[in-house]
Amino acid sequence: RAEVRTAPSFWWRADRNPIAWGLLPIAGLYGLASAYLMTREPRERASVPVICVGNFVVGGSGKTPTALALAEVASRQGLRPGFLTRGYGGREAGPLAVDLTKLGPEQVGDEALLLGDAAPTVVAHDRPAGAARLAESSVDLIIMDDGFQNPSLVKDFTFVAVDSDVGIGNGMVLPAGPLRAPLKPQLSLANALVVIGDGGAADALVRAGARSGRTIIRAQLKPTRTETWREGPVLAYAGIGRPEKFFASLAKVQVPVAKTMAFADHYRYSEADAERLMAHADAANLRLITTEKDLARLRGADGALGRLRDRSMAFAVSLEFENSEAVAEMVAEIAQNADGAARRF
Repeated sequence: RAEVRTAPSFWWRADRNPIAWGLLPIAGLYGLASAYLMTREPRERASVPVICVGNFVVGGSGKTPTALALAEVASRQGLRPGFLTRGYGGREAGPLAVDLTKLGPEQVGDEALLLGDAAPTVVAHDRPAGAARLAESSVDLIIMDDGFQNPSLVKDFTFVAVDSDVGIGNGMVLPAGPLRAPLKPQLSLANALVVIGDGGAADALVRAGARSGRTIIRAQLKPTRTETWREGPVLAYAGIGRPEKFFASLAKVQVPVAKTMAFADHYRYSEADAERLMAHADAANLRLITTEKDLARLRGADGALGRLRDRSMAFAVSLEFENSEAVAEMVAEIAQNADGAARRF
């Protein structure tokens, strides 16, 4: 299978490309439909508070690291958080509790496996049914990874992850740009923006959020270790929303990247892909490095895919809030008084 980019490059440029303008009529119709759907009144409330972690755009913006970081904050508050996720890339519709000893990426996708390593996790296309199943696991706080645009479940508080290097791209709605729905209705449903990194592409969005009363939280994605990654030249490969961001992160911490190979988001590697990656590495005496999500997608594999997994290092990162004390206070307040928490921040 050929290497592919996950999104048109013009999505992420500030200037509005002629192709984007040509797609504007379709984007207008899509925007009307998506805004109508996401602003409907939620149908059901969970028996425990629900924190949603979403994003305004398609592709990777840091939702899963943000969800994991919020769960860690909640745990330090003495809470018992659990994760609710759609299980994108897996075939199970759920609701299904993620058992890491029995389930793999084919059933529940890569994100559910990463979340399941940290706390009780339920995969469900039907969010209210998934929340009910998760509440049976004795959790007292549900952290929903994605689902921001899904109105079926009441959200007591919503954090929107924003990649500061790309922001909202050209500011246009699918397919003309990366926005999942028009920005105004999305922003009206967000309680806080988690701005990840030091880039300036999100500055205008941050100002708009601040003017509309959204809480702005700064955060950084930091590698958990770097020493072994620097021991020799590597072939870096990734099938995520923005592979180039992963490659840039490696360069930032001085990992000697000799070759990169990019694949589509949530890409399901084949035996041929594994053989090709290992052949490229062997030909140039390179070590293999990838993301935690990509490595999770190889969990339980045998054959060439199993050998690729065993030979690949994971570039592990964690999200750190710049004002972790303030975030801890917010999480505690949300958990204590969910019905009014969203209105107080």
